[in-house]
Amino acid sequence: MATVAPEKQRQEISRRRAFAIIAHPDAGKTTLTEKLLLYGGAIHLAGHVKAKKDRRSTRSDWMSLEQERGISISTAALQFEYQGYILNLLDTPGHEDFSEDTYRTLMAVDSAIMLLDAAKGVEPQTIKLFRICRERNIPIFTFINKMDMPALEPFALIDNVESVLGISAVPLCWPMGSGRDFKGFYDLTDNQIHRFERVTGGAFKAPEKTTGLDDPELSDLMGEDLYRVFREGVDIAASVLPPFDINKFRHGEMTPVFFGSAITNFGVEHLLKKFLDLAPAPGPIPLESGETIHPEDADFTAFVFKLQANMNKAHRDRVAFVRITSGRFERGMSVQVPRLGKEVKLSSPVAFFGQERSTIDEAWPGDIIGLINPGIYRIGDVLCTGKAPDFHPLPRFAPDMFARLVLTDTGKSKQFRKGVTELSEEGVIQIFNVTDQTPIVGAVGQLQFEVFRYRMEDEYGAPVRLENLPYECSRWIRQEDVSKLTRFDKIVQDERGNPVVLFESQYRLKTFSDANPDVELRVHPP
Repeated sequence: MATVAPEKQRQEISRRRAFAIIAHPDAGKTTLTEKLLLYGGAIHLAGHVKAKKDRRSTRSDWMSLEQERGISISTAALQFEYQGYILNLLDTPGHEDFSEDTYRTLMAVDSAIMLLDAAKGVEPQTIKLFRICRERNIPIFTFINKMDMPALEPFALIDNVESVLGISAVPLCWPMGSGRDFKGFYDLTDNQIHRFERVTGGAFKAPEKTTGLDDPELSDLMGEDLYRVFREGVDIAASVLPPFDINKFRHGEMTPVFFGSAITNFGVEHLLKKFLDLAPAPGPIPLESGETIHPEDADFTAFVFKLQANMNKAHRDRVAFVRITSGRFERGMSVQVPRLGKEVKLSSPVAFFGQERSTIDEAWPGDIIGLINPGIYRIGDVLCTGKAPDFHPLPRFAPDMFARLVLTDTGKSKQFRKGVTELSEEGVIQIFNVTDQTPIVGAVGQLQFEVFRYRMEDEYGAPVRLENLPYECSRWIRQEDVSKLTRFDKIVQDERGNPVVLFESQYRLKTFSDANPDVELRVHPP
């Protein structure tokens, strides 16, 4: 691998931004994702890739089931350039049944945009995703969406964020009304009014007129009463609320708050520009040993946080999503995979834009790249050229729902085995008793079962039936403790041969735990 000048490496790192968008379902996450791409110049019309030899339109929800249902069920990676920065955007699943995928994704980013519905504030799934960010001290931007619809009062929304999430929320702009009376916002840092104008026909950009706070037209535009309420809000926000502190923000203690409407594009460009000003570049990563990896380190390090099969039916391959943490990546370089105890050549690296991909020659810390995976990589694998770093392990959650998996067309057994293997490696479901003709599958929620069944038939041509089993929870145990279980509990094995006990109820789990305090019941595999 060629030696890289330290100044070149620092320059490339400084212009990388890796971030995710987190939200409760229906808050407008996919819409915001596409509008960020729109303003970033990556697409020319929301939902369509910018002229790429007339290829089919692409969006973050690239899976056919996602497009049919209008939900995000798989993390999508989208890399684009904006004003000299390389942005690596991960659009996370909003549905709680896929929280494990989201958790792993958040291990691969340096900041996040939390999207809230202006009429609802903080919702249950938002709380769960926020807590993951808080555990890692990930800096969070807050974008309050749908201001052009009926909304809660701005102070009520800010108080909601602070009281529910326990984080200081500081508005960097202040909305001018909401719903039909939404007229724009006032930038509290630049002291400028951004006036909102409604348009039809999907204009490229939301038209706006920028003026000052004392513009005499504002009172006529808003009406006397609304203008008075707006000015009072600005005065309170500027004088009573705490000033924005970038150090507290970088440590996950404070969130800057923005207002807008993703569906009309208004406020999105403002958010994107402020994001570039405030979001951190890739920084040091603490390890299990207490040591730290610095992005400027000469040795190349990276980790696999996601696997995905059949992203594009034109390729029909498997891809490993990799976050680079230090050094420089070059196409064709050889790295160690400590789990395998051998060297692997990285000859087919790609950058992602949803399901689209393009071959790359180099990448830097903060980049999310894809490696064609011929069955080599697993989630959590480390890639390195020097000493193997002990990254904090990526989680695998104990499932709460179980079903026996039955192939309904015995002539499709080869496709069945391939689909079960690849989808379980992705983490779509967990599989137990792999060698059985009718293995058991486990999931966190019912939607995972539906996605698994759909993909088995759609992508692998293997129609299956799921027969629900009467178990509510599971725990990994040590082999020596298996004999302590009773006929009320079912013992199975995960993909790696570890024993797992399935309990009929939470009550049975607690009863067993109380009676056997010496038995370690693990919610994650060993």
